[in-house]
Amino acid sequence: MHGEFTGSACSHHGPYTPDVLFWSCILFFTTFILSSTLKTFKTSRYFPTRVRSMVSDFAVFLTIFTMVIVDFLIGIPSPKLQVPSVFKPTRDDRGWIISPIGPNPWWTVVAAVIPALLCTILIFMDQQITAVIINRKEHKLKKGCGYHLDLLMVAVMLGVCSIMGLPWFVAATVLSITHVNSLKLESECSAPGEQPKFLGIREQRVTGLMIFVLMGCSVFMTAILKFIPMPVLYGVFLYMGVSSLQGIQFFDRLKLFGMPAKHQPDFIYLRHVPLRKVHLFTLIQLTCLILLWVIKASPAAIVFPMMVLALVFVRKVMDLCFSKRELSWLDDLMPESKKKKLDDAKKKAKEEEEAEKMLEMGGDKFPLESRKLLSSPGKNNSFSIDFRCDPSEINISDEMPKTTVWKALSMNSGNTKEKRYNC
Repeated sequence: MHGEFTGSACSHHGPYTPDVLFWSCILFFTTFILSSTLKTFKTSRYFPTRVRSMVSDFAVFLTIFTMVIVDFLIGIPSPKLQVPSVFKPTRDDRGWIISPIGPNPWWTVVAAVIPALLCTILIFMDQQITAVIINRKEHKLKKGCGYHLDLLMVAVMLGVCSIMGLPWFVAATVLSITHVNSLKLESECSAPGEQPKFLGIREQRVTGLMIFVLMGCSVFMTAILKFIPMPVLYGVFLYMGVSSLQGIQFFDRLKLFGMPAKHQPDFIYLRHVPLRKVHLFTLIQLTCLILLWVIKASPAAIVFPMMVLALVFVRKVMDLCFSKRELSWLDDLMPESKKKKLDDAKKKAKEEEEAEKMLEMGGDKFPLESRKLLSSPGKNNSFSIDFRCDPSEINISDEMPKTTVWKALSMNSGNTKEKRYNC
């Protein structure tokens, strides 16, 4: 209590600054929580719909702006984003154009073919996986996907980046999913408590163009970017990663391990595949993911593309553990929502067919009193049995006066009134 730091190493200008670690943790978790809260502000009950939508759409920007101001007011020297103040190559001994060979011998060009093939596999998988996730049917996209055009542009830009010594880039999965989620189009709620329906994506090129224009303009905003704390950026990255897990079937199946059977959601694969088979499929996927993670973080990362390619053979081996019917429900290209709609439609058609068969088989087996209760007089005083398969179609106000209890209550109330009048 009431201690003091002594020595030059523990001052604000020394290598060991007090409270920096604790303050960085506060910034990190506060950024994640605030981003998640502002993103879900659209479904809250406060403020008009337009205000809630604006706050939800700019949740990340508002969070970064708020946390930068808080960090500036507190005054603890947290680690900041390191940005160069001059627009030039990072190293002083190189220019903007890189020699393909440089000081290396000529045969290194031929030897580079093998790692180039591995790198091509990795780039292809990374680009196409993101493109497939974005173009899946749940997003209800109307325009074409253009996989070949995307690969052509990636190949051209990678060649330009290689000549200039710039970092390579492909489609970023988390950023792409966040971009798509920000462009979702939902129906307006006309009744209290009604949930908005997903209508599709606003397909346009304006937001993509503005994103890259602002990224280019960020070169001239280094004086502002250097005030952003690194823990705030890490909190934003954590939020983007967690938010992209929503709707991923693998993540949904992971949550089933700690969920009792009676509390499990109505997933379509749980209707047709035993739970132990679902857990086995999830464990195989989790093992492959951990193995890829370990290889990528080890010195053997050069074989990472080959291990990604080896997942194809792992999928083939699964045919020995699962039937084709089970794999069709667990690992199919058809979206979960569409599968559930088709399965519900089949069940409804089957129930209607069974109801029609019961009507045909039991036409003359009902007694007269049952017919009076289950039918209504039609033309020529003929009776037609009307089964209501859906209980929600029953009109309670019309059916209640027909019951025996209601009639008895009506008779008792009538007798009571007569006694009062006689008195």
